[in-house]
Amino acid sequence: MSIIKMLDEFSSENLMNKKSSRRNMFGTLSSFGKKAAIAAVPFGLASTKAAAFQDSGNSAVDALQLALTLEYLESEFYMLALESGVIEGGSHAEKVYMQISKHEDAHVDFLIAGLEGAGADPVAKPTFDFTADGAFDPFNPDSEDAYAQLLALAQAFEDTGVRAYKGQAANLMGTAFLEPALQIHSVEAKHASEIRRIRGLKGWITGSERGAGMPAATQDVYDGEEVTSQAGIDLVGYDYGDSPLVGDKAAAVSQAFDEPMTGETATAIASLFIVAPQEEN
Repeated sequence: MSIIKMLDEFSSENLMNKKSSRRNMFGTLSSFGKKAAIAAVPFGLASTKAAAFQDSGNSAVDALQLALTLEYLESEFYMLALESGVIEGGSHAEKVYMQISKHEDAHVDFLIAGLEGAGADPVAKPTFDFTADGAFDPFNPDSEDAYAQLLALAQAFEDTGVRAYKGQAANLMGTAFLEPALQIHSVEAKHASEIRRIRGLKGWITGSERGAGMPAATQDVYDGEEVTSQAGIDLVGYDYGDSPLVGDKAAAVSQAFDEPMTGETATAIASLFIVAPQEEN
């Protein structure tokens, strides 16, 4: 099975099929208040770019707003990448980008419908700057580095999305949105793996290594991935007996478990590519 067909089959576009039931499905979110043991996603970063996010005082709704903003970012990124002329027409990379673009658009539509069904106003789409104030130039077909930058940014965005969805799972407990959020999460993971493959890397993260060719500015995406203990079990020190596990145990264990990302970190990463709103005089 080709990766294109696989991505299509596992797409969350099917989440949009039952339009008549979407609002009913998310009705429980409007009454899902703060949990005493779970803090809402902190959107009040010092940067004025954090204004692109909303803090409703409802941890589930805030989680969806964060997810929607990340999906806005990915949706626009892939659209601009395909329009830029940087990717060779008819190439495997173009076909993958086209399929992923459809998925991200479906995610945006779904999250908007979910928030509206919960009686919340979906966060507005921010103005994005994928040059990050001139640090990158991914959509310039005359630049020799554009294609490499375009792939590196895609990897950073996808790896961020995978960890961010996982980080918000606790805030969606007890709501109808947890299951579809996990469905989106698994698709984002497939995106991340395929982008890494296109870049000539392994499909998984080793330790906190960001991988060859990744800008230093993307390190926040990978910090914390070096964990080798799960549920209080030291997996490096565990006796594997006759297991064929060889080589660097710590590397293998870190690859076997993907770590969640906090709302603060996901917000900070996205904010690097969001244009600060102009203050009114």
